Amino acid sequence: MKRIAFYCSSLSRGGAERVFVNLAEYFNQKGCEVFIVTQYQHKDEYTISEGITRILSDLTEQETGKSRIRNLLARLSKLHRIFRQIQPDIILSCNGKNNFMAMAANTFLKGKVVVSVVADPKMEYYTKVMQFLAKNYFCFADGIVLQTKQAMNFFPKRIQKKSIILQNSVNPKFMRSRYEGVRRKEIVAVGRLDENKNHAMLIKAFAGLAEEFSDYTVIVYGEGESRAGLEKLIADLHLGERVFLYGKCETIEKQIYESSLFVMTSDTEGMPNALLEAMSLGLPVISTDCPCGGPAELIHHGENGYLVPVRDEKALKEQIWYCLSHPEELESVGRRAAEIQCAMKPEVVNRKWEEYFEQVMK
Repeated sequence: MKRIAFYCSSLSRGGAERVFVNLAEYFNQKGCEVFIVTQYQHKDEYTISEGITRILSDLTEQETGKSRIRNLLARLSKLHRIFRQIQPDIILSCNGKNNFMAMAANTFLKGKVVVSVVADPKMEYYTKVMQFLAKNYFCFADGIVLQTKQAMNFFPKRIQKKSIILQNSVNPKFMRSRYEGVRRKEIVAVGRLDENKNHAMLIKAFAGLAEEFSDYTVIVYGEGESRAGLEKLIADLHLGERVFLYGKCETIEKQIYESSLFVMTSDTEGMPNALLEAMSLGLPVISTDCPCGGPAELIHHGENGYLVPVRDEKALKEQIWYCLSHPEELESVGRRAAEIQCAMKPEVVNRKWEEYFEQVMK
């Protein structure tokens, strides 16, 4: 029986964490012994099956000292002890510093380490020192998983040769036949309410269209620190009866299933799960053409969706107007979007991960 360890910061409800949980469940069902090692544990996290072992690597109050360097070394030592105890055949880590920690903690141990970069590498490794480490230290990883061609181009050739592009699978909840009835006149967005998701761009663009398309509303699903600012913007634009912030939702696949249009306005994304899921449902989609290239790898402009420049409110407004003014084309685009299910369904994508793990372990 193979032993697989997944190492990340927590199981909080983010895109990378969801991918990790889905992979852990897959390998658990395949008969592997699966461990999820996280530094933290939050209240609102993804749930995992009983057959998967969860281990916390954070320092206890007694283990924590006053020196940051001492605490870093203590965390590294504790993680090393965890890996030594569970003896995984392969370790998959993700997100920034976690990749460095996993590699360092596995020193002198037999397991293989695969690091994964799920966002724009320039954002994930945001200092010159971190970028230097990523471009050089990753040479010593046993495998490197990236999600887009743009992310691949960030790294030097010697690392590119060791890398593979493995994209996210569609959450099984979003694997369903496309809705072909009369759609609700809703423009929907899904994502954390923060500066990077830039939901304000959608609200401002819609403000210039609200009078012409008086039967449409905008609904944003998500929660975050930008809620107060977005609420003020909605009030200032007198859109209180047209734009709604619905907060977190556990049944997004049901709530947006019959909507007319999905819009993503992020400044940066890796391979955006929310966009992938909306396309899987067959919604027509508009997305910013943001780094590191995830939306551009999913969308062929005018065929299965539409791309607009990052932070270009005017372009977004014009694209929404075009979509709402051409309902027949919009239906055709939505049907083509749904075809992404074939390439991104879990059994196809997870099998690629399994084959890659087998290759690395050999």
